[in-house]
Amino acid sequence: MELRPFVEGLQADLEGIAAVGDDAVAEAARRLTSAVGASAGLRLLDALTEAALEVSEQLPAGHVEIRLSGQDPSFVYVEEEGEAPAPPAGDDAMVARISLRLPEGLKLAIEAAATREGVSVNAWLVRSLARAVGSSGGGRRSSGNRLTGFGRS
Repeated sequence: MELRPFVEGLQADLEGIAAVGDDAVAEAARRLTSAVGASAGLRLLDALTEAALEVSEQLPAGHVEIRLSGQDPSFVYVEEEGEAPAPPAGDDAMVARISLRLPEGLKLAIEAAATREGVSVNAWLVRSLARAVGSSGGGRRSSGNRLTGFGRS
């Protein structure tokens, strides 16, 4: 995708608007037109990046990246590497999906931890959750003289 036609279109619009004024307005518009070019290109890249993030959130796996070749961006689909390990044997043989909303700081910390361990975020989360559930004894955990969990009457 070339950004140049979009930037040039914006510059032409600005020049067209300035044409209704006098010579001073036309000169100011000419100066603004050259200054707007670089800024408009960066703003368009920001918009494309946001679009890629929104599309990535809707994908069941993988994500979309914006890659630049010179000043021309392109959308690239990237599959997730290192999918989650097989679930433990037993009733958990089926794979399930859940949506999880996290605070940005926690998300960044999880991504950093997964990178340090050389696994995908999904694999890191599955492993961490399996450890947490496995150590809790099926929902009941004893800590000293306290018993936490649930009961049925």
